[in-house]
Amino acid sequence: MKRLQDKVAIVTGGGRGLGKVFCLAMADEGAKIVSADILEKESLETAQEIKAKGGSALSLKVDVTAEKETLRMAEETVKAFGRIDILVNNAAVYFGVGRRPFHEILPEEWDKLMAVNLKGPFLCSRAVFPHMKKQKKGKIINLSSETAFTGSKGFIHYVTSKGGIISFTRSLAAELGPHGICVNSIAPGFTDTEASRSLTEDISKYNVTLTPLGRLQQPEDLIGAILFLASDESDFVTGQALVIDGGRHMH
Repeated sequence: MKRLQDKVAIVTGGGRGLGKVFCLAMADEGAKIVSADILEKESLETAQEIKAKGGSALSLKVDVTAEKETLRMAEETVKAFGRIDILVNNAAVYFGVGRRPFHEILPEEWDKLMAVNLKGPFLCSRAVFPHMKKQKKGKIINLSSETAFTGSKGFIHYVTSKGGIISFTRSLAAELGPHGICVNSIAPGFTDTEASRSLTEDISKYNVTLTPLGRLQQPEDLIGAILFLASDESDFVTGQALVIDGGRHMH
């Protein structure tokens, strides 16, 4: 029996990067996948790849900052698969975000990151909640960042949004626990993705001497945590922030 057999999982930002990796990994474990992304072409490609391997998948174009679209996401998921068991709040503004001193960050750029990185998970969680409440069970997994614990110069808007995710996770876990819904977050370190490569000229120069495991993190390093938090194995785990960074930050 596969770990997520017949579970229904929504992954926001499922079109590329970590989101796509999560979609494929959960599909391999038997989940029916909804790839929800504002990037329609990439999201469709994720769904097609899952279907080509014999899995079940749906692609939806969704702007996570728009309440109507997140509600439609939940409705279309239930219409297609009958339920919602897992929500992975992965969509975020990260690709191409420039580093600059906090006083040079434009207010509109700050607002954009907060809208996608914080308001998005709020709206998506609200959209799936009635369905999980009805089932008396559900898993919500939010993507934070190691930088929420360590800080990062020139990146205050992104780091603040990811710190907010940890607080959001804890508060939501406290509220939804009575309904059998577990809410957790994972906090990846700097990971070799297309988005990370957009932030640096040469990713191979990333300093891994500060990482006890001594190498650059890969997307696949996060799969175990996602599968654990999405599966029945974590039914008594909630409100937690799991840092996955090779040991750079220990807490």
